[in-house]
Amino acid sequence: MTPPEAKGLLPAGLTDGLPPFAAQEAEVVERLVAGFAAQGYDRVKPPLLEFEDTLLSGANNDLAQQTFRLMDPVSQRMLGLRADMTPQVARIAAARLGKSPRPLRLCYGGQVLQVKGSQMRPERQFGQVGVELIGAPQERADAEVILLAAEVLTAVGVGRLSIDLNLPTLVGALAKSLGMAAPKILDLSQALDRKDVAALNAIAGPEAAPFAALLRAAGPAPAALEALARIDLPEAQAAELARLRRTIELIRATAPDLTLTLDLTEHRGFEYHSGISFIIFARDVRGELGRGGRYNALATADQGETASTGFTLYMDSVLRALPKPKPGRRIYLPPACAPARARDLRAGGWVTLGGLDESADARSEAARLGCSHVLLNDRIEELEA
Repeated sequence: MTPPEAKGLLPAGLTDGLPPFAAQEAEVVERLVAGFAAQGYDRVKPPLLEFEDTLLSGANNDLAQQTFRLMDPVSQRMLGLRADMTPQVARIAAARLGKSPRPLRLCYGGQVLQVKGSQMRPERQFGQVGVELIGAPQERADAEVILLAAEVLTAVGVGRLSIDLNLPTLVGALAKSLGMAAPKILDLSQALDRKDVAALNAIAGPEAAPFAALLRAAGPAPAALEALARIDLPEAQAAELARLRRTIELIRATAPDLTLTLDLTEHRGFEYHSGISFIIFARDVRGELGRGGRYNALATADQGETASTGFTLYMDSVLRALPKPKPGRRIYLPPACAPARARDLRAGGWVTLGGLDESADARSEAARLGCSHVLLNDRIEELEA
């Protein structure tokens, strides 16, 4: 027999959503998705489970270590439980919506489950909400998704946003242009991710200068762009930087007060990204609110891979950036209350709690059940605090 006190235990990284926070999350998710829909992003609903070989194909193989697996008793094939919704949306765009005109704007919201949490996010199950803009190579597409993320987060009440922009392919491309081998490039990227100047100098030796300059250029966008302009980059990488500069100009034209920072050596978590990428933060909030960027979407039947961009918001972090939910106006209704009166109260914004015990004292029951008001003799009375 399991002792009663053990029945409430859950695996590490999993929690029950309790009132009023579960309702708050559901409401915020719908408000975010409504904000996406207002700008032309159509909602899709991927399944929780997919065949493992489909879910983890191509670039999605990076998620293999975070994916729970089980055997499907019907097909006798291995299934994967989604650890990230973005690859599923890319699959839908390529397979189910492959004939739809591009650019294709899609949005989504749902729960994901990962094998392990991280130091910054110990939660293993959490909600994801996001968009994908598929088949859009223009700088305006990069600016659109960044501005959309900022707009919807601000609309639900998240303040003091900061967008940290990066180019995850820059370091590798620069290292290759200097003749570095793949193992050395990996070590170099890891050192830059840690901001470890000593390790950088040890790995790159006399070729460390441009990478050290990239490290020093991190910070607020205006000053960072000035510092980056002084770095001698190969033609292809200079073109990437010019694209980033134009994207920032487009963002500034619409949202001049949005805080933008640059860190062009950031690589962790952007392994499959192919261009301008970003992380979303809010001041004094633990962890990132979301991340996104440019990638090559799955090939469709009649065309190759498609330049795309998008972002994912993490609802656990988003909720930490919001004020705690305020309780609604709850009124206790005695059992004899007329149904029409109860409907009128609900139409007026009240949360009604119907009494079940005719012999109970209405005021005492209202207080016991957490109501702020009680209906007595068809009059609304406020309970004393």
